[in-house]
Amino acid sequence: MERFINILIVNGNDKIKKGLKQILVGGGNNVLLSDSIENAYEIVKNKEIGIIIVSVDDSKNALHELNELRRKSKLKNNYILIITSEISAKLKLVKGLTYGAVDYISFPFNPNLVKSKVEVYKSLYYKDQRIGQLLNNIFPSSVINDLAGNGKFSAKQIQNGVVIFTDFVDFSAKAKKINPLQLIKKLENYFTKFDEIIEKYNIEKIKTIGDSYMAIAGVTESYPKPTLRACLAAMEIRNFMRNERDVAIAMKKDFWEIRIGIHMGPLVAGIIGTSKYSFDVWGDTVNIAARAEAASVGGKITITSNIQPAIENYFETKSRGQIDIHKRGGNIEMFYLGQLKTKYCMYGEGVSPNSKIREICGLETVDFQRMRTEIINRLKSLLPDNISYHDVHHTIDVEKSVIRYSKLEGITNHEILLLRTAALFHDAGYILKYSKNEDFAIQMANKSLPKFGFIQKDIEIITSIINATKHHIEPINNLQKIMCDADHDYLGRPDYYMIANKLREELNNLGKTFKESEWLNFQINFLKNEHIYYTETARNIRELGKTARIEELEQKLKEIE
Repeated sequence: MERFINILIVNGNDKIKKGLKQILVGGGNNVLLSDSIENAYEIVKNKEIGIIIVSVDDSKNALHELNELRRKSKLKNNYILIITSEISAKLKLVKGLTYGAVDYISFPFNPNLVKSKVEVYKSLYYKDQRIGQLLNNIFPSSVINDLAGNGKFSAKQIQNGVVIFTDFVDFSAKAKKINPLQLIKKLENYFTKFDEIIEKYNIEKIKTIGDSYMAIAGVTESYPKPTLRACLAAMEIRNFMRNERDVAIAMKKDFWEIRIGIHMGPLVAGIIGTSKYSFDVWGDTVNIAARAEAASVGGKITITSNIQPAIENYFETKSRGQIDIHKRGGNIEMFYLGQLKTKYCMYGEGVSPNSKIREICGLETVDFQRMRTEIINRLKSLLPDNISYHDVHHTIDVEKSVIRYSKLEGITNHEILLLRTAALFHDAGYILKYSKNEDFAIQMANKSLPKFGFIQKDIEIITSIINATKHHIEPINNLQKIMCDADHDYLGRPDYYMIANKLREELNNLGKTFKESEWLNFQINFLKNEHIYYTETARNIRELGKTARIEELEQKLKEIE
């Protein structure tokens, strides 16, 4: 698996900067340069810089500057290495560690030593990233921030926390009829889908207990309308399980049904345990939410009277009357949650929230996942059989490359969404025609995207990105450059030959055949004379690989001549 890291070199001497970059470029290193710490502030603020290599020999304010560098960094756990002269290395190392550096690099540079040191901190960086991902899967981000800043997380009283419970109807009976490994796999598939839906609505999963799934809203995050987001998530989970049931019935297979309960009220959130930490919530609200779930029926969502007033303008609801709260005593009015009201639906089917309701919930206003599913399915079913290179696999590969470049380039989440959309549509024109296919792809995007909530301004950006992939068009902004580089990312990758052979097969299917020497010359000409990488990121991480491909192809050509 390819891994990439942004490395920033800060030094006023061009010779030192470029020499160090020449040593480090390649191997997944996106090496960036800055003339001064002041200029570096903007870079570290916008991009995730894993390693910073900085010279402080001539600076009287090094301590302040390095502290500012850390304070302004988008990525807080980066590694700072100082550049120092070999003569004063030990003295500078002590001074550098005082400034917050972790190590030093001596000048004049020993390339092997420089590479070795950087590889050590790259490994630590990737380990930090992995640990961060694991922690994010265990704790809410607010808890992680408190632990990082204060070393502890104090229990918090929440006045209006929303609790969601789900479980499967007659799970124990069904569990007896299925192999244990199959049972776990089925649960994992369902809970993975629930995780995806919960994350989509900025809700926090708490835990699973057997076949039960628990999540909260309005407790660990600051997004608006937690009751509404909770009901939207619950509705999507319910509808997903209904679809699963309908497919199972059609195939004459057994199916699982889910019941869901939602309640809002005061609760306490905190961490329990001293060696194995666990984030949890407690209070009467949790008990009532669990009762709402238990009192529900298969395929239904039950909400309490604490939830209903906040969402009745958006959803159809039906009163169930007063429901007893077992063990605790007392009762509370409960309601069945129905579909969305038509005026808040994206497609008029009572299921998908439109842009208006997404916006008031602080969510992305477009239904990206549904759009992605539709265009991928269209490519799978409608692309001609003779298209072997510009196929759905290429589209998905370009989308992945777009995400990779976007992360290294430090662009916004919304811009990433626009780029991913352009990547998904950029080769859709091959459904209709081979030449000038981009024009048809643009027509498809203009026609399709409004129904998924895309506004005209964003559609214009998306279509301009697609247009920039035309053979003789030069990209004029960073998004267009990223798209063009992602489209040809494979030119500098080890899997180049496998993908290039698919292009040869596609051209052959269209009647354009090549002798071996012609094919080699065709590739060499394109790589050497026609193609360029536009972003500094692409040049840093792919140019060496592309150069290697050219040399390999030229050697093959010599061997057959």
